[in-house]
Amino acid sequence: MNFNSCPNCGSNTYIKSGIINKKQRYRCKNCNYYFTVNKLGKKIDDYYVNKALQLYLEGLTYREIERILGVSHVSVMNWVKKYNIKRPYNTQYHSTYKILNTSELGEYFQNPMNIKGAGVVVTELGDKFMLIKWERFKE
Repeated sequence: MNFNSCPNCGSNTYIKSGIINKKQRYRCKNCNYYFTVNKLGKKIDDYYVNKALQLYLEGLTYREIERILGVSHVSVMNWVKKYNIKRPYNTQYHSTYKILNTSELGEYFQNPMNIKGAGVVVTELGDKFMLIKWERFKE
């Protein structure tokens, strides 16, 4: 249960009293008030939902997103399905990613060979940055 007392009188003495609309019903022993409580599942901050969907669109797999954000890959799959996210398909490019701190990011961009012939996106990830790079497959 995710409540501590009767919503009517505040008493902590209540008992289960059946199920209504798939929700557990309770009866307060003090005032005989009947009440139900909605179970609130674990709510994940919208920041992580947005970041997971962004990473998915950038070409990362569900498991990679799970390792980076610490959010279940099943949750990511459910969000992709819920918001009907479609990833563009292009076989001429492949993506790689790196997690870098501020100084490493600066060093990375100082070398022009790191970004030549590629597309790069940098996104904030807590106190670090994720660099996603697309390169053409070499034929």
